[in-house]
Amino acid sequence: MTTDAARLEMLSALARKVLWLSSWTIHHANHIRPNVDGLKVGGHQASSASLATIMSALYFSVLRPQDRVAVKPHASPVFHAIQYLFGHQTREKLQNFRGFKGAQSYPSRTKDVDDVDFSTGSVGLGVAQTLFASLVQDYVKAHGWAKDRPEGRMIALVGDAEMDEGNIFEALLEGWKHGLRNTWWVVDYNRQSLDAVVREGLWEKFETMFRNFGWDVVIVKYGSLMRKAFAEPGGKALKEWIDECPNQLYSALCFQGGAAFRRHLRDEIGDQGAVSQLIDRRSDDELLELMSNLGGHDMASMCEAFEAIDHDRPVCFIAYTIKGIGLPFQGHKDNHAGLMTVAQMEKYRSAQNIRAGHEWDKFEGLSQDPTALEAFLAAAPFNREGRRRLTAPTIEIPEHLSFTPAPQMSTQQGFGLLLNEIARGDSELASRIVTASPDVTVSTNLGAWVNRRGLFARAEKADLFRSEKIPSTFNWDASPRGQHIELGIAEMNLFILMSALGLSHTINGERLLPVATLYDPFIERGLDALNYACYQDARFMVAATPSGVTLAPEGGAHQSIATPLIGMAQDGLASFEPAFVDELAVIMAFGFRHMQREDGDGGSIYLRLSTRSIDQVQRMMTPDLQSAITEGAYWLRKPGPNAEVVIAYTGAMAPEAIEAVGLLGENRRDIGLLAITSADRLHAGWTAARKLRRDRRGVQHLSHIEKLLAPLPRECGIVTVLDGHPATLAWLGSVRGQRAEALGIEHFGQTGTIDDLHRHHGIDANAIIDAAESLTAGAPVRHRKMAV
Repeated sequence: MTTDAARLEMLSALARKVLWLSSWTIHHANHIRPNVDGLKVGGHQASSASLATIMSALYFSVLRPQDRVAVKPHASPVFHAIQYLFGHQTREKLQNFRGFKGAQSYPSRTKDVDDVDFSTGSVGLGVAQTLFASLVQDYVKAHGWAKDRPEGRMIALVGDAEMDEGNIFEALLEGWKHGLRNTWWVVDYNRQSLDAVVREGLWEKFETMFRNFGWDVVIVKYGSLMRKAFAEPGGKALKEWIDECPNQLYSALCFQGGAAFRRHLRDEIGDQGAVSQLIDRRSDDELLELMSNLGGHDMASMCEAFEAIDHDRPVCFIAYTIKGIGLPFQGHKDNHAGLMTVAQMEKYRSAQNIRAGHEWDKFEGLSQDPTALEAFLAAAPFNREGRRRLTAPTIEIPEHLSFTPAPQMSTQQGFGLLLNEIARGDSELASRIVTASPDVTVSTNLGAWVNRRGLFARAEKADLFRSEKIPSTFNWDASPRGQHIELGIAEMNLFILMSALGLSHTINGERLLPVATLYDPFIERGLDALNYACYQDARFMVAATPSGVTLAPEGGAHQSIATPLIGMAQDGLASFEPAFVDELAVIMAFGFRHMQREDGDGGSIYLRLSTRSIDQVQRMMTPDLQSAITEGAYWLRKPGPNAEVVIAYTGAMAPEAIEAVGLLGENRRDIGLLAITSADRLHAGWTAARKLRRDRRGVQHLSHIEKLLAPLPRECGIVTVLDGHPATLAWLGSVRGQRAEALGIEHFGQTGTIDDLHRHHGIDANAIIDAAESLTAGAPVRHRKMAV
C-alpha cells in the first residue's frame, strides 16, 4: 500500500468514526441521558452526516495551526467529535450535549471548551465573519505586526440553504472592494433546506456569483467510485443521467435505495448494452454505494480539491453531498427533524462494529491499530501546536483624554475632537485604534481622524481631488498604513467587521481597538450581527450618532426610539449616553480600558451621541466624579434633606431638565438633578447587588444607584426624561419604592424644530414640570417656558 493510499485509509476510517460519534452524541442526548424531554435534536444528525468527510479531510489533513474555521451551525456534533479525537473535548461534555454546561448545540467561542474559532448559530454570520477576519489579517500584516506568524486561511463551512442569507451577499461585495485573499468557503451542497429541496441549477448561480466577485470556484461533484464507473463502457450515459436528474428525485432515490435507483436507471436510460451491463454488475447495495458516492463524501476527492490550491485567491468549493448520508433517513426531505430510533441506532451500531458499552471509545469499531491512529492524529498539521487561542499585551490608556473645550458643543462634535487629539500623537493607543463606518464617516465626525490617519488599503491610492488641486476639507489618501476602513452602506458588514477586528488579539495575537460609527437608528439594521459580535466576546466601541427626535429636521426615519433599550438589554455591551463632552472624555478612556479587560468584567462599548449643541459645564474632573460617570450617574445638583422631587435625565435632554429644575425651584423644596450617563450600567449594578444580597443573605452590598438615592425621603417623587423610550429609566422608582413619572418617546418622530418635537412628544421643560406637579403637593408652578 502506498503512503498516499495509507493516508486516505486513515482519513476515511477517522471520518467514519466522526460520523459515528456525532450520531451517537445526538442519540445519547435524546434517548439515553435522563431528564431530556423535549430536546429532540434530530436535525443535527442529518446535517452533521453530510459534512463528516469534508470536515475530517480539513481537520485531520489540510488545516494548519494558523487556519481558522467557522463551522456550519448544525455540524457542531461533528466538530465536537473531531475535537474529542484530538483530545480537546471531554467525554462528559459530549454525553451532556445540549445539556447544562455540556457541548453546545452550535459551536461557541465562549461556552465550549474545545478550540472554537468563530461562534456560529445565526446562519450566515459565521460565514461572513471569515471574510472580514481575512481582511483584518491583511490589516495586521500591512501594519508590520505578527511578523513571526504565517498567514492563515479563513474557512467557512456553509450550508447551501444558508446562502439565502442577505448578509453573505453584502459581505461578498465588501470583500471584492478590499481585494479579499486567503478565504475558503466550502458549500455543503446537499440540496436540502430545513423544509424543502433547493431549486434546480442553484450551483450555477453560485458559481457565476462567486466568479463575478473574483473568487475561484471548485466543484467537487463526483467521488472516486463514480469517476471509475464513468470510465467503464456505458459510463458516459450514467454520468449524463446523474447530471440531469432533478434534485428532488435524486434525494428521494438516495432514501429509497439501490433498487429504486436501478428501476429509474433502466426506465430512463433504457436497454443500451454497456450502461445496462454497468448497472447489472452491481448489487443493490453496491449500486447505492456508487450513486451516493458524491464528491463531498469521498475522501480522495475532497483532499485532492483542497490540496490543489496553491494561491491566496478566495476559493468557493461546491461539494455535492447527501443530507443524512449513511443514516436511515438519508435524502428524505423531512430529515431535518429526523432522529434515529433506538432500534435503528442498534442496527447502525452493529454495522459499525461498536460493542455495547464501548460507544464512546475513541477507536472502537476501526480496524486500524490504535497506536497508529493516535500517531496520525498527533501528526495532523492542525494539531501540532495544541490550542490556538492567542493573547496580546494590554495597550496603556491615559488617565485623561484631552480636547479643546468650547462654551457650546455636541457630544458628536466632542467625539470627533477627542479622536483628533489622539490622532495628533504617536502613542500606542493612537496606533492601535482602527475606525470603520458604513459610508457616514464625515457625518459622524470621523473626518479629522481620517485626515490624520488615512484610509486603509493594501495598495497606495492617492486622493485624486488633492492631486488635481481641488480644495476639500478632507484629504484621504489610502495606503497600507491607513487606520480607517471605509465600508459601503451595510450595517451588518460594519458589525461583523467589528467582530473580526475585536477578536484580533486572540486570532492574530495583535490587539486592535476598533471604533465604529453609524447613525443610531440603524443599529437596528445590524442588530443580529451586533448580537453575534457580543456573543463571541469581541471587543469594540460603537459611536452611534445622531440619535433621537432631537435630530429634528431629519424626520422619523432617522430618529431612534428603542436603541437605549437595546443598549441596556444587549449582553457584552456597556451602553452610555453622556450629555457633556467632559463626560464623554471620561467614558471613552474607560471604554478603551474596558475593551481590554480579560477578567470577565470587560466587553464592548456603545456611545449614544447627539448632534445637539448644548452649554457645557465648567468644572474640575475629580476622581470621584470620574468614577460616578463610568458607574452611570452623579448629582448635577444634590437634593436637599427635604427633597420633594428629583429630575433624572439622560444625554441631550440636559437643557430641558436644567430649565425645569430652575422653574420648579420657586414652588418645590430641595429639588435634585440627577445626571444619568449610563442607564445600562446603573441597572446592571442594581440587579447584581440584589442578586448578591439574595445569594448571600446578610450581605448589605449597595449598588451605585441605591447609594445615590438613599438620602431621599421615601415620599420624594422621581421624574425621568430621555430622548428615547421611557422604559429605559422607568425602573428608577423601584429602587426604593418611590413614585415615578417616566417621560420619553414612544412613537415615530417627524420633521420640525427641536422645540416642536420635544413639546409634541412631551419631553420639554413644561412636560417635566407637569410630571413633577403630578408627584408632589403644593401650589401650581407659576412660571413656565414660553412657547417659541
